Amino acid sequence: ATPTSAAIAEVVNEAKTPLITIAPVELPADKNEWVFRAPQHYDVMADGLISHMKATGVKTLGFIGYTDAYGESWLTAMKKATEAAGIKLTAVERFNRTDTSVTGQAVKIVSAKPDAVLVVASGTPSVLPQVTLQDRGFKGQIYQTHGTATKEFMRVGGKAVEGTIMPVGPVVVADQLPDSNPSKKLGLDYTERYEAKYGKGSLSAFGAQFYDAFLLFQNAVPDALKAAKPGTPEFRAALRDAIEKSKEVVATHGVYNMTPTDHFGMDERARVLITVKDGDWSLIDMEALNKKQ
Repeated sequence: ATPTSAAIAEVVNEAKTPLITIAPVELPADKNEWVFRAPQHYDVMADGLISHMKATGVKTLGFIGYTDAYGESWLTAMKKATEAAGIKLTAVERFNRTDTSVTGQAVKIVSAKPDAVLVVASGTPSVLPQVTLQDRGFKGQIYQTHGTATKEFMRVGGKAVEGTIMPVGPVVVADQLPDSNPSKKLGLDYTERYEAKYGKGSLSAFGAQFYDAFLLFQNAVPDALKAAKPGTPEFRAALRDAIEKSKEVVATHGVYNMTPTDHFGMDERARVLITVKDGDWSLIDMEALNKKQ
């Protein structure tokens, strides 16, 4: 949805209509005024991965990701995060979403001998680089991004994706969260209602992002109604202003605090780290891991 959101951003800025997109799209300041995001910023998720790498002694990292905006935004975030952490990017490779082979890229990464590799893709296409790396002899830790957090990834990948680590919004493992997590109660409620309608195990992070977008909208409407009537340019402007003033709006993926310079609005409360264990998601206790180290 990232390329699509970038295209729609052009329209909403022209029409002066607020957009809450379900993609962490990066935009220049002059295109950002009317666009808000439900998902977490790449930096929030990248910092989560870095915390695990530091705790487990990763010194070098390989990277293989999409050639599009999603891959490039993640690469930018990881370059900044790895540099700050003293972790070296030893190999950077890219592939297209529709590619059926990444053997050449995998060979280059394996030959660089990184301690770990980050795969930046989404859904089932994330399996291809991981399996190819393993087929070429890579034995280190493989990380994925929150775009991969789908049941289909585990179904298609099978045993090959066991042990994969990725950052996700709290809702993905709501039942495993400590009671102190602000998103636990809402996440459990959303999961129960969603799976009652679509079946056990049907929950995905992406549907919850739509729900969070609605919560942002719902929170902003009362203030906008005080300023103007719906259906008018004045109301749309008031709605934009109200969304931008969102403070401590608890959602399934975290807590929103929007500002004029931050239309993502999420901090470290918007992520947890999980691993694939026995064909399901398992929450990683970073506090315990750091104490162990």
